[in-house]
Amino acid sequence: MKTFTRNLLTIGVLAATLPAVALAQDMIGPKDGSREFTLSGTGTSDKDFDNSSMGVSVDYGWYTSSHMVWGLRQSLNYADIEGENASDDFWNGSTRGYLDYHFLDGAARPFVGASLGGIYGDGVKDSGFAGLEFGLKYYALPSTFILARAEYQFFFSSGNEAEDNFDDGAFSYVLGVGYHF
Repeated sequence: MKTFTRNLLTIGVLAATLPAVALAQDMIGPKDGSREFTLSGTGTSDKDFDNSSMGVSVDYGWYTSSHMVWGLRQSLNYADIEGENASDDFWNGSTRGYLDYHFLDGAARPFVGASLGGIYGDGVKDSGFAGLEFGLKYYALPSTFILARAEYQFFFSSGNEAEDNFDDGAFSYVLGVGYHF
């Protein structure tokens, strides 16, 4: 009789808990109209990984659906360049718009996207750049996620240069945390 009562109590607790777990799963991730703020550490390297930089990136986005986010991204970087100017330290920034499409609806949400903007500062030629990106957001809490993103960026000063410079791009990668509201 004691085992029967314990099993009945266990079934009752599970029956009361499962709807709450299912509801929490439905609430993971953004909805249409949500906003998003992300703070990330960044790193970049040239295609041969010889020269590198590190910095911080801040994203602010607007969800037009639970899978599509448009936004603005601001990065500030410190660069240590090898070669003739090895003793020079460089600071630069970039500002760009982005569009990302998220797959899946659970806690792990992979995405692909693109960005377009400008880069400016010491040690870089002020120019435009475009990029393709992919990554993963993992929701540790219903509105809070861990972000990993990689971008391939190519630089240009005119439309003709964009096509020519695609093969001479650079990789950028970030790891950060974000929150949607």
